[in-house]
Amino acid sequence: MDFEISPVAMGLGELFEAHGFELALVGGPVRDLLLQRPAHDLDFCTSARPEEFEPLLKKWGDGFWDMGRKFGTLGVLKRMPDGREYSVEITTYRSDVYEPDSRKPEVSYGDSLEGDLSRRDFTVNAMAIRVPSLEFVDPFDGRRDLERKILRTPVSPEQSFDDDPLRMMRAVRFVAQLGFRIGLDTAEALYDMAERIEIVSAERVRDELCKLLLSEHPREGLEALVDSGLSDYIFPEFPALELEIDEHHRHKDVYEHTLQVLDRAIALETDDEGPVPGPDLTLRLAAIMHDIGKPKTRKFEDNGKVTFMHHDVVGAKMTRKRMKALHFDHTMIADVSDLVEMHLRFHGYVDERWSDAAVRRYVKDSGHLYHRLNRLTRADATTQNKAKEQMFARAMDDLEERVIELKKKEDFEAIRPDVNGDQIMEILGLQPGPYVGKAYKHMLDFRLDNGPVEYDVAVEELKRWWKQQDK
Repeated sequence: MDFEISPVAMGLGELFEAHGFELALVGGPVRDLLLQRPAHDLDFCTSARPEEFEPLLKKWGDGFWDMGRKFGTLGVLKRMPDGREYSVEITTYRSDVYEPDSRKPEVSYGDSLEGDLSRRDFTVNAMAIRVPSLEFVDPFDGRRDLERKILRTPVSPEQSFDDDPLRMMRAVRFVAQLGFRIGLDTAEALYDMAERIEIVSAERVRDELCKLLLSEHPREGLEALVDSGLSDYIFPEFPALELEIDEHHRHKDVYEHTLQVLDRAIALETDDEGPVPGPDLTLRLAAIMHDIGKPKTRKFEDNGKVTFMHHDVVGAKMTRKRMKALHFDHTMIADVSDLVEMHLRFHGYVDERWSDAAVRRYVKDSGHLYHRLNRLTRADATTQNKAKEQMFARAMDDLEERVIELKKKEDFEAIRPDVNGDQIMEILGLQPGPYVGKAYKHMLDFRLDNGPVEYDVAVEELKRWWKQQDK
């Protein structure tokens, strides 16, 4: 079998062979090679122990790292004469096994390439190419599964998922990333063992969820996450969107709507030159979170109408809680929950065109999330009524055009009250304290409502407000 192997892989193979060690390209790079996908991150496994091949890498590469040393992995950066850079990681033949209650795998070294491949997650990742001989090694028929676009485990799925429960998350991630389906036996084991995902650290689960969302087919990945039962343990708010009508019927209006919003939001992402370059994790997280407050706020009115009052505010709180549980960073949590809380903000504009003051306030309040918020809002308009859809789109177009015109006159990001905190204290004879903050907020609101005014006008408004306070 002929392979177009990178000179980096061949050179490294020759180096290891010269020192009596086996080396093979494994996993994702082999899979991607067969799929004719580019790969600049190369993974290898070897018969050598880290202490044996470390000096070889340090001499051969252009940069070295050993963060994975405890797992038998060392890494190196290799720069080629044509300017291309390759990230290379090499791991001693190994076996990863979870103890029943452990959150991290225990690592033990193996003694053969075939044994190493048997411990990998799926057959499509359990293929190897020995270098420099270019022998193709496929003991579990991974190439056939690759052609069929199916995910199977090299050993029994029960053993595989018991050894490393994170493989269950990787299964649904590969559905999103590669557009594959999960084999029947593997899917059944995944469903039966889904609860075991709870022993995996939140950070590892979060990373797989993010990779899923940033993949080419995130909708399919999310559907697999729900169908497998994994979502019940890591993101229960999502399957909860399949709202029950009564004991005999179910509908998926909110669930299906949310998946549509995700698709539409992705379509609104821009290229690298635009305001929301895709794939954008913040926007995609907001899309799947924006309605999670609906199940808790659903109410059946006497006239048969269903309402979800304040689901935006409730949903924002639920978003913060879930993202904290998954150990997202504070900035991402704040941005996504703010988008969820503001996602209904624009709707009033469709019925009544806002004043310039209201437009300023919208832009000021949304801040750096302005472009994402507009895209989330557009994506959320999934009505089947074409006339209503067109009216909504025209209203959003109008708002965005007005913002452009207003920004030509003033810098929204730099909007401040016409009197600052020191001036407020001097004018009102105050010492630092809560009244200064309240006065500042009032004057900021006045600035947003009226635009920039002369200093004397601002002082007059400040004094008027102060007289009305219950001091």
